[in-house]
Amino acid sequence: MEVQWLRTFVDAAETLNFRMTSERLMMSQPSVTVHIRLLEESLGLSLFKRSHNRVSLTEEGRHFRERAAHVLEQLDTSVEELHSFAQGYRKKWILAISPLMAETILPYVLKSFIGEHPEVELVIRVEESEHIEALVESEQVSAGISALPSIGKDITQHIVYEDQLLFILPRDAYDDETGPAISVEWALRNSVLFTHHHPVFWEELLGKLRLHVPGIRTMKVTQAHIAKRFIQEGLGASFLPKSMVRRELVEGRLMEAHFDLFPLPVVSTYFLAKTMGRLEEDFLRRIQTVYFT
Repeated sequence: MEVQWLRTFVDAAETLNFRMTSERLMMSQPSVTVHIRLLEESLGLSLFKRSHNRVSLTEEGRHFRERAAHVLEQLDTSVEELHSFAQGYRKKWILAISPLMAETILPYVLKSFIGEHPEVELVIRVEESEHIEALVESEQVSAGISALPSIGKDITQHIVYEDQLLFILPRDAYDDETGPAISVEWALRNSVLFTHHHPVFWEELLGKLRLHVPGIRTMKVTQAHIAKRFIQEGLGASFLPKSMVRRELVEGRLMEAHFDLFPLPVVSTYFLAKTMGRLEEDFLRRIQTVYFT
């Protein structure tokens, strides 16, 4: 029995269309038919029923589909682990991060973390904050960095840092000393406000803004790094965490307007893990060192 026969069967069992399977696996349709026939001969069972140019799974085929997929998954995992071992890795550590975190100091922290732990194969999964706790809970990842606090009892939670929101505008032609004072009300009335790129504060913030400045025009942009890019291109304005725009403000690529209509919220970032082992504690320490020094 060949591994490729199993791959062809699992895909064909999903599509129930040999032509589609041939396109997905980048092989000829006759080859798909041959693989299925050879697999059936090897098993001594029919896996598909063929009728009027249509195929469907037999009862045996439905029973075998899940098991064949499991065999392939185990094989692929074993091959992946073997390649990791050959590269010198002895442990895999999977970190789930929100897109917002990926835009801050993560690259700097990763560089020092990898240098200290060359035996660790680090895998980064960029996930929305709403999904990170479930990934940690189910142990699909080793730890997570989320904009949302944990609600489960089995999750260890630490505040990584707290971030002040800033009202961010495109850079104008003036410098900070000679430019005219920026009117927040004018900027809000004459700019598109990019919203909903953070899971916590937007509904309450928009309610307050509309009380102070009626008629605000908004656009939902669900990824913070896209909102930041849009602002740099002069398409609008938004409220972004200070950590995310710190470099752009220093380099003059974005501009902060002093916001005095009401106090802006502070947003927190959380480190989530089921257990705080050596790697989890070291990674958390490195992030907090960057922010708290």
